[in-house]
Amino acid sequence: MKIRRVVIEDAEILSKLASKTFYDTFKGTCSDKDMDDFLHEYYNLNQVKLELSNADDYFYFAEIDEVPVGYIRIMGGNTGFDGLQKFNALELKRLYILNEFHGKGVAQFLMNFVFDYANEKKYEVIWLGVWEFNFRAQNFYKKIGFEDTGFKHPFPIGNTPQTDLWYWKLLNNYQ
Repeated sequence: MKIRRVVIEDAEILSKLASKTFYDTFKGTCSDKDMDDFLHEYYNLNQVKLELSNADDYFYFAEIDEVPVGYIRIMGGNTGFDGLQKFNALELKRLYILNEFHGKGVAQFLMNFVFDYANEKKYEVIWLGVWEFNFRAQNFYKKIGFEDTGFKHPFPIGNTPQTDLWYWKLLNNYQ
């Protein structure tokens, strides 16, 4: 397994991987139309290219035999909620793994990279949003030291209301 920075030439691969993993995670939680509209809006090739063009937006693939099986998206910033304003914060915006690679250490591999990256760049906290009914992901994050902040925010898929819980982990760089 290896980590590789996603570049603009990977936009089509990322678009397909992001669409598939999001669909697999949230299928059945909203109408087919809401899902189709969401995927079209956020994971279309032009949108992915736009995100990859942002110098402050970082995507990385987890690859097995040079084939992407998961990815992360990270970005510095603490605009998510007021409790973060005093920290140099890194947001884990996305972490998705193909279903057939769940339980095979890919998520931990990616998170180890995120922790190393955050420590190298002197971030004080990592934060993320996780769907309130994604108990598998919540348990994973808790196992690696994240805590539920008690804050929530809406994350609708089209007209279907959904709620994310905000988790965070203070790092050794926090004084």
